[in-house]
Amino acid sequence: MRNYLREFEDSYLARYAMKSRETKGRQYPEKEHPYRSAYQRDRDRIIHSAAFRRLEYKTQVFVNHEGDYYRTRLTHTLEVSQIARTIASRLRLNCDLVEAVALAHDLGHTPFGHSGEEALDELMADYGGFNHNLQGLRIVDLLEEHYPEFPGLNLTWEVREGIVKHTSSYDESVASEGFLPDKMPTLETQVVDIADEIAYNNHDIDDGLASGLLDEPELRKVKLWARAGKEVGLRYKKLKLQLKKYQIIRLLIDWQVTDLLKETERRIKEAKVRSVDDCRGLEYKLVVFSREMEALRLPLKDFLMENLYRNYRVVRMAGKAKRFISELFEVYLNNPQALPRQIYLRIKRGENTRRVICDYIAGMTDRCALDEYKKLFDPYEKV
Repeated sequence: MRNYLREFEDSYLARYAMKSRETKGRQYPEKEHPYRSAYQRDRDRIIHSAAFRRLEYKTQVFVNHEGDYYRTRLTHTLEVSQIARTIASRLRLNCDLVEAVALAHDLGHTPFGHSGEEALDELMADYGGFNHNLQGLRIVDLLEEHYPEFPGLNLTWEVREGIVKHTSSYDESVASEGFLPDKMPTLETQVVDIADEIAYNNHDIDDGLASGLLDEPELRKVKLWARAGKEVGLRYKKLKLQLKKYQIIRLLIDWQVTDLLKETERRIKEAKVRSVDDCRGLEYKLVVFSREMEALRLPLKDFLMENLYRNYRVVRMAGKAKRFISELFEVYLNNPQALPRQIYLRIKRGENTRRVICDYIAGMTDRCALDEYKKLFDPYEKV
């Protein structure tokens, strides 16, 4: 069966795609599975992890209790995976590696989105700070407990590299010496990075409109949205507003993915890459939009920043979230015995108190953090 997987990769994947048999391997040697590739196995381990399940109740833009409609970290992750697999398939990259990196790219996120991350980073400023890419690596390397033979999930080097080298408008690579910080990541990781931006830029519009924080008439002043709206209007007459919104967002994603594929294929050909090492040796990314598309996307990104991410309601919730996390942290720091027993035992065994508390809070879902806050600060709430 493993011969079949090798034959499939050799016959289908491009020469610059990452072949599973060429993996740098795992931290703890394991006999490979008889009918799953190394990256398929990684994907399955991520899906079955506790950290992945918790993404269901972690903030994307809107806190979990604001409504069932809005995207969570989990639904966002699934959307990133779907877009990334589509791109990877067309470029003949390793879709299994792409899927594993996509599903893992947000595992290290805190409750309450980036405001939670900012709070923990401030609280840990003198103790190594906090970064959700590095936290994702801690989760898959140390914190998940599933196997008696080793800590963590024992993922392949390439998936772990994809976690620490994940970059976007909000994320920077935090690759240490062990992850070739002076080298470009695989094309598979680059695909996930760009799919992440496509997903949140377009789907945050959907959530923003549904919440009433974004105004569709104002969106029409943005050239890319207006162009897509005009195209949809030509295709469909007298379309309901809700359906028109879906069709515009669908078209925006299609345009961006199509542009990305054309530009990436052009750059791959221009750079004359023939192997993974060729891709790594470049000083620039290959998986990018054309200049024309980037110029069209920028006003839309600016519109989202000004009208959604900096909307007073979002800013107020972000401020509340930082206070929740800061006050929880102080309670645990002043009295570690208030922590659940299995967490407190890590401190008793000699682990750094602040890092243990940081791990615990970072792993909380939105509703878990809110429930814990009630238990600790509401005198009428049962503890």
